Amino acid sequence: MRRRLPPNVERNVVKGHAYLSYRVGKGPRTKLPDDPESDEFKLAYAAAVTGEVSARPKIRTDTPRSIGALITSYLDSEGFRSLGDGSKSGYRSRMDQIKRDHGHRSATGLTKERIEDVILKPLSNRPGAKIDTLKKLRILIRHAKEDLKWIDRDPSEGIKRGKSKEIRAWTDAEMAAFEKRWKFGTKQRAAYELMLNVGTARVDTHVTTWIQADAPDFEYTRRKTGVAVAVAKAISLKKALDALKRKHVCIITTEYGKPFTVDGFSGWMRDAMDKAKLPLDCRPHGLRKTFGRLLADAGATAHEIMAAMGHLTLAEAERYTREADRRRGGRRAIVKLEDHKANRTPQTKSASLGKSTKR
Repeated sequence: MRRRLPPNVERNVVKGHAYLSYRVGKGPRTKLPDDPESDEFKLAYAAAVTGEVSARPKIRTDTPRSIGALITSYLDSEGFRSLGDGSKSGYRSRMDQIKRDHGHRSATGLTKERIEDVILKPLSNRPGAKIDTLKKLRILIRHAKEDLKWIDRDPSEGIKRGKSKEIRAWTDAEMAAFEKRWKFGTKQRAAYELMLNVGTARVDTHVTTWIQADAPDFEYTRRKTGVAVAVAKAISLKKALDALKRKHVCIITTEYGKPFTVDGFSGWMRDAMDKAKLPLDCRPHGLRKTFGRLLADAGATAHEIMAAMGHLTLAEAERYTREADRRRGGRRAIVKLEDHKANRTPQTKSASLGKSTKR
């Protein structure tokens, strides 16, 4: 049964598509959103009734050779389409922000000074955003130079990228604190065990399913890189999953029984970590780093770590083995030093040279 429309709302069909509009008598029409149950429709209808909207809104178009036009072109390019789904989300989010703030500016008029003073300087108190903005801006500049031929040089050349604080692995004390606060049978503990023993990032963890959990090995495809990963299920992971009630196809769900969004899952994990009294620099993604550290400490080779974590290059995995070798080397050095201290021969004092030792 078709839903009854509000007063003075017409439904017109043009080329098979139905359009809604507000019109009093034979007056001008005001176009409304297509879904009469949406909040957008209600706001637009209220504005039309009060006379705030009398004409169709103008469609914004990008100024030719502007940063906005450059971003639109890149998002429609093969370079962007070839990215993984996880990377696309991050790229689009940052570029949308650049477009909102600087889309009206000329892409062909960019200089090193303008990039530093106008685009990067306002982000000085947010080093992570500043670094990511410069990274995405350089991708856009390369697209303008190599694909569109708008420019013949890179105006960002010479700008230092700077450093951001790298997400660290969890310490043994932090892991113990989380495990003490969140026992087996809680969704928080299940999410923790997945990230710690499978190495899933947040974009992978929030969509893991019971079908994956029931398989002999835990298999998934990293959304960021598209690499397929298969790992054996750790004992603690099995215990956490067996203790959890199944209410949805996804393992981790909201309090309303629905799957999390990526940001929603991050906030939920942050709340769980706060209740476990973990410091702010302890991050959910740090559990993936902890997974790599534990593998290296257990003696896994770089190739084994690469396979378990879904890395694209061996260099990423070798970072964990080098750190583990450094820790083991440091421990061995102290053991040798203590052994030397315990077994060394007492030094003879110069004053006693040539004299017999008193007994």
